[in-house]
Amino acid sequence: MAERLLGEYRTLSRLWSQTPQALAKVLGGWPAVVELLESGRDAQQEMLKGDLAFRRINPLDQCLRRYLTASMGSLPEERLRVLFLDAARMLLADEQLQQGTLAHMSIYPRTILRRALELNAASIILIHNHPSGDARPSDADIEATATIERLALSLDIELLDHIIVTAAATHHMRSGKTKGAAEPRLRALALRSGCVASQHGLDSQFLQNARATIRKRMLRRQLLGANELFGEPAWDMLLELFVHECEGRQLSMSSLCTTAAIPESSAMRLAQRMCDAGLLERRPDPADGRRSFMKIAPETAHRLRAYFAESVE
Repeated sequence: MAERLLGEYRTLSRLWSQTPQALAKVLGGWPAVVELLESGRDAQQEMLKGDLAFRRINPLDQCLRRYLTASMGSLPEERLRVLFLDAARMLLADEQLQQGTLAHMSIYPRTILRRALELNAASIILIHNHPSGDARPSDADIEATATIERLALSLDIELLDHIIVTAAATHHMRSGKTKGAAEPRLRALALRSGCVASQHGLDSQFLQNARATIRKRMLRRQLLGANELFGEPAWDMLLELFVHECEGRQLSMSSLCTTAAIPESSAMRLAQRMCDAGLLERRPDPADGRRSFMKIAPETAHRLRAYFAESVE
């Protein structure tokens, strides 16, 4: 029986990541054995998680990396986990917030930050797995991390790290370090934050006011809810793109659509309508034909600067 399981899954971590149905199919039944395997997996993960309960959390801590590798490294689909920490970096909550497919998972910043506000978290660590076994961050990973970091900072929440987990390694986007791999070959990927603007002398009054407006609108949504009554998705998208351009950063069509509190398909149609109205421009990415970047039309950008030079909304 053990030979049959290891012959199918090769490693214990892959075996423990399987569903009861998959295990039963390989074993040809044997529900008692399936239950025993599940109990063993749960006991191991609880033991590893228990090591984190009463210690200050460091993203590079070996105990944390061991827990993440055991619980996520061999999963067959992408999942997003968030660790919510208090001001002393003690663990408040460890929650899975989203689940995707083998090669793709959308990350929604509002879901993450809403939960952080509910828990009164001072900082967060994002974790997601790559079932492919390649721990290198994708362009989408880098864009999503930069967006979440900027929004989190506007709410006084620190993004400590974004960790990518595989069965053999963890890659830490904050430091660029890969732990557990035989030969770390990945270059460091520095997260982009709102501080970039001030470093380049771009943090003018209109940019500060635009950031403050985004922060106030997000707080209003958290406090009042009822997005169907107070939501202005077109304005939210314009604000997000305006701040990105002031900071000298590009924003893809898909990332822009996640800023609107409406379904992604509706947001894409709305973005196209804004292009048709001459407010936005859509430009193909020369390095990736599947992606396009959004840009505010020059006249619209000029008027937004004039608007935000006066006051906060």
